[in-house]
Amino acid sequence: MLTSLTDLCFSPIQVTETKSLPKSMNETNHSWVTEFVLLGLSSSRELQPFLFLIFSLFYLAILLGNFLIILTVTSDSRLHTPMYFLLANLSFIDVCVASFATPKMIADFLVECKTISFDACLAQIFFVHLFTGSEMVLLVSMAYDRYVAICKPLHYMTIMSRRVCVVLVLISWFVGFIHTTSQLAFTVNLPFCGPNKVDSFFCDLPLVTKLACTDTYVVSLLIVADSGFLSLSSFLLLVVSYTVILVTVRNRSSASMAKARSTLTAHITVVTLFFGPCIFIYVWPFSSYSVDKVLAVFYTIFTPILNPVIYTLRNKEVKAAMSKLKSRYLKPGQVSVVVRNRFLET
Repeated sequence: MLTSLTDLCFSPIQVTETKSLPKSMNETNHSWVTEFVLLGLSSSRELQPFLFLIFSLFYLAILLGNFLIILTVTSDSRLHTPMYFLLANLSFIDVCVASFATPKMIADFLVECKTISFDACLAQIFFVHLFTGSEMVLLVSMAYDRYVAICKPLHYMTIMSRRVCVVLVLISWFVGFIHTTSQLAFTVNLPFCGPNKVDSFFCDLPLVTKLACTDTYVVSLLIVADSGFLSLSSFLLLVVSYTVILVTVRNRSSASMAKARSTLTAHITVVTLFFGPCIFIYVWPFSSYSVDKVLAVFYTIFTPILNPVIYTLRNKEVKAAMSKLKSRYLKPGQVSVVVRNRFLET
């Protein structure tokens, strides 16, 4: 029989003295939760080493793949274009999305009691909405870049100037910040005085709010409305943009349009992989959170892994730049020469 870690880990509610609580809290004589217990992906002790190994490899692949794209784009002057500038920023955000919770999840596979402090829990909520909100807007910016490149090619470099690209990236971070601030405002003042077990591997906002010892119906509606508005509006903008682009590509037949189709396929695939889980989690009324847990793994782990693969396998320019980068830094004997020089210097 499998041993359940949740049975072994008993984390009592931490209590602060009532004199340090707000007046309204004193009147109801509530305790105050100072930490949460994350139930993780599985309660089986036997599965923990296997999950530790698998997700460690996944996280390493995310870091290597996305940082390789950033290094390739920044080191090759032929890739200093608006599309690849936005792609490098997408890779950076993907690293952030994967890093806000994955390292702790991996470390938690090695311990019995998967606890997280109240402040760290709020930090996870802040960063997940900051990064995912920014990525949504950045994907819209990438769709706009493809629209200008295909529908208005003669004015492309004028419209998509370096300044415009920087502004688009800053706007994506600004929208993400506004989004996460509004989400956190719904949670930070909620009283948590009862159950403190979160059925996920990180502090997911809908799950945390349900632990509050007050009626959270209105708060839950506001959270869904906020996240749903950003997700659906961004997704609809992307659908409209790519529909216009696909119609334009279909009406033209040339080698450049064949290249455009290949690029669009990559973009649409990434959009579908990212927005699908987000929309299901915050808009679709699931009664069971086990589905949400699987989808959360998908957009925090698998999407950041797949993005570098999708953008590089079908992109000859990126593959050529990576080959050039490899020949520059990984020539035969290059590593041994570097090591020998370091040894002689010492």
